[in-house]
Amino acid sequence: MSESDGCTWEALQKRAQVLRTIRHFLDGEGFTEVETPVRIPAPANEAFLEPPPSGERWLRTSPELHMKRLLAAGAGKIYQMGPCFRAGERGRRHNPEFTLLEWYRPHEGIASLYGDVAALVSAVLGSCMEPQVFRVAEVYQRVAGWDPLEAWDEDRFDEDMALKIEPALPQKGLVYLVDYPAQAAALARLNPVDPRVAERFEAYLDGMEIANGYGELTDAAEQRVRFEATVAMRQARGLPTYPLDEPFLEALPKMPPTAGIALGVDRLVMAACGTREITDVRSFCDLL
Repeated sequence: MSESDGCTWEALQKRAQVLRTIRHFLDGEGFTEVETPVRIPAPANEAFLEPPPSGERWLRTSPELHMKRLLAAGAGKIYQMGPCFRAGERGRRHNPEFTLLEWYRPHEGIASLYGDVAALVSAVLGSCMEPQVFRVAEVYQRVAGWDPLEAWDEDRFDEDMALKIEPALPQKGLVYLVDYPAQAAALARLNPVDPRVAERFEAYLDGMEIANGYGELTDAAEQRVRFEATVAMRQARGLPTYPLDEPFLEALPKMPPTAGIALGVDRLVMAACGTREITDVRSFCDLL
């Protein structure tokens, strides 16, 4: 391979090994691998994710909505690993096309995902990873000097997350940031004890965010309200908006209580290869 291809043959071999390890782990846990459409008629309306257009449809930013329709139809534990797309995302850790892994545990709570992530990362890296756990509100109070549960400000929350919170987290090992504010969890259910908090956590490996997990929302009326609020916000900011996925909303009440998570495969491969550059682990990056 030429240097212009970005990654080496050794890195591609390591990537293949990581993919095999992921499948071996999830297959061993009783999950079934599924495939859902990449080109879709209605992407999820999320605050700042931009699906690339593909004719009259869009390339998916994740397989989430179709996988939840499978769960609503009676599927058991499922996972999917494949290409996803987000326009305008390019940098050391981002590429417009990337590989995403999602898995879902019906009839289980978000805590089941804590063990999954630690076990999967340990299997890939070949060493036992014990996560450190931090609560969002406590970290914001300590590092940024304010509590997002008491005084929500979306722009300030996102800016402080990037510039203050993430750099202050431990930069070695596995870290879970848990109990996100309700306003920062578009598809997660709220904590029944404290509705200011959503059932959401993010996992960081050596200071790099690798996964985002939810206790999934199954209330279709509430999900519609959240989607419509996001559409209104995007309209106010002059951003593109997308049609609501009506088949997804129709199916959602049939979906059982479920824990689900999305993990960036490229970033996990980066950790396995000891690099901070996504171009080192993907062939032919930045072609979109």
